[in-house]
Amino acid sequence: MDLLNIQGLTTHFFTRAGVIKAVDNVNLRLGKGRVLGLVGESGCGKTITALSILNLVPHPGKIVAGKILFEGTDLLTLPPEAMRSIRGARISMIFQEPMTALNPVFTVGNQIAEVVIAHRSLSKQEARDASVDLLKSVGIPSPEKRVDEYPHQLSGGMRQRIMIAMAIACRPSLILADEPTTALDVTIQAHILELLGRIQAEMGMAMILVTHDLGLIAERSHEVAVMYAGRIVEQAETKELFANPQHPYTRGLMASIPKPGTNQGRLRTIAGTVPRLLDLPKGCTFLPRCDIRTGKCETEPGLVEVKPGHLVRCWEAK
Repeated sequence: MDLLNIQGLTTHFFTRAGVIKAVDNVNLRLGKGRVLGLVGESGCGKTITALSILNLVPHPGKIVAGKILFEGTDLLTLPPEAMRSIRGARISMIFQEPMTALNPVFTVGNQIAEVVIAHRSLSKQEARDASVDLLKSVGIPSPEKRVDEYPHQLSGGMRQRIMIAMAIACRPSLILADEPTTALDVTIQAHILELLGRIQAEMGMAMILVTHDLGLIAERSHEVAVMYAGRIVEQAETKELFANPQHPYTRGLMASIPKPGTNQGRLRTIAGTVPRLLDLPKGCTFLPRCDIRTGKCETEPGLVEVKPGHLVRCWEAK
């Protein structure tokens, strides 16, 4: 049985200007201990998909359709109290910007302890000891000292490690990592990714890695789902996707990656911009930017299996 099975997830934002289809009929499956890379440009729906899994979609957003089966239970049918018991304990999230995710007026030790006390029923002293152990496990130097410091006293890399410590505090089955290295310099990014990979492997957790970085996806994921304008446009095992990309958007993303050691010349770009979700083009949402479009593309293509396990939303896929 899959650890996570998302069926027809649809999340809309109801604004004065109209309905924004942020996530549109998304289907995803993830096995225990596996890493799924969710990739695409900013605004394509990656983060809202992750927040929908935790039922934390911000106002005025609302999940309007679909099922989110986690260990066989549809999370969308659970009462708020039951859902709160799952967040942080069985499903955790590492947010994109730790400085805004962490509370500036509480020490990092208090914030980690809050998670531990909520889900593990420990005393304050036991929770503090657990916080020190967690800081040590994520490579924070002098954890006995750092546990009493505030977020602004720590570097960006340390704050991200604090977020990871909070996420793994209850040894969850699934971690949602939303652009976990975006705000960090390249050297710190490598350390954080190595740490995440080690922890994920040691604890046997599954992970959804939300990013726009295809290099990171190639290195760290087992499967990839490519999102565009709220929809999955291609999905496959990582090796298959990189060896045989079928959707023109996926190929465009790959062509834009610099290739060290080659005389590549100018980097290729994808013409145009992501469409406004309030004003999507008729038919294929990628049509205005596509360099292989035909008349058929004015009719929306379905997500079809071109090879076992390789799904593509394109009329020209083979």
